[in-house]
Amino acid sequence: MRRPGDPACDVHLTGTVFLDIVFTGLDGAPVRGTETWARGMGSCPGGVANMATALARLGLRTRLAAAFGDDRYGEYCWETLERDEGIDLSPSRVLPGWHSPVTVSMAYEGERTMVSHGHPAPVSSTAPDDGPAPEPARACVASLAPGERQEWIERAARAGSLVFADTGWDDTGRWDPASLDGLEHCAAFLPNAEEAMRYTRTDSPRAAARALAEHVPLAVVTMGARGAVAADAGTGELVEVPALPVTVLDPTGAGDVFVAGFVTGTLAGWPPADRLAFAALTAGLSVQEFGGSLSAPCWDQVAAWRRRTLRAGHAPARYDFLDDLIRGVEPGEGCGAKEGEGAGEGTRIEGPVVGRPLRRAVPTLGFGDPSR
Repeated sequence: MRRPGDPACDVHLTGTVFLDIVFTGLDGAPVRGTETWARGMGSCPGGVANMATALARLGLRTRLAAAFGDDRYGEYCWETLERDEGIDLSPSRVLPGWHSPVTVSMAYEGERTMVSHGHPAPVSSTAPDDGPAPEPARACVASLAPGERQEWIERAARAGSLVFADTGWDDTGRWDPASLDGLEHCAAFLPNAEEAMRYTRTDSPRAAARALAEHVPLAVVTMGARGAVAADAGTGELVEVPALPVTVLDPTGAGDVFVAGFVTGTLAGWPPADRLAFAALTAGLSVQEFGGSLSAPCWDQVAAWRRRTLRAGHAPARYDFLDDLIRGVEPGEGCGAKEGEGAGEGTRIEGPVVGRPLRRAVPTLGFGDPSR
């Protein structure tokens, strides 16, 4: 839902792009000294690419600042994100002689274990800390780390961007919210339950959400298969939604897809409960496919899920708000709605990937590439 005078960019992100190699169909964790065969495998861009792709597939004009290696992995990730997903990589850089970071993700028992390798980029060519705030965007997404200065967050917020932030594991063990530089400038903070409870010294995700709402306007705590809970600092409201009941193939990147769904609902002006439900839905649709980035759903998949549940007579009432949004979204192989159609009065679903075939993770690099 865009207004006259809004920036040309909807969401700006910065972070590290990985080449993800995902194994699924494992009955359990690999055992030392043995060889384990997986029943499924896929390769795709990972890391910050998960969220960037999810945002773009939901019709948001997405800009990514990241470093890319000049190896074949980096070339593949760049082409996939820019050419196939329509993500603006103008602030990104290809760094000669730097090899792309790689993550191997193994999915089993509804969870995943990851092994990563990479080296710091030789130059901070993509970090906005070295200069002014990023070019104007309606929203920015940041990852907060204890003790890490991110001055660009304040500059982006003062320029009018809504800043959404998540975080990772605190290796220092201190779990001090005051160490998360930039948190005070964020519109929403979205940690997982374990992180939230450690930062707040609480014993439940609900209590953690309320405690975090003392630091940010909206605190969202994700609970995996149990859904998510959000606390609104302004109204004192506590909202909780369950996760989508699905068979999990690969949970890689589900948290990133959740954030993308939540950002989409926020920029559209939906109430917190609808934002939370939509985020849970997009994450639930994503875990049924390979890969963190290329498993992200488009609007036609959201529409297909809603219509399928309505026909079967078990459509959750929590998702009644989707009915107006998906009007005009045609089922098929395209990614998204038809240009200019779709999401209800005052809303326009559009984006660079509209009408393109939906790309999925494949076992190797290069399949389906007409340029090779």
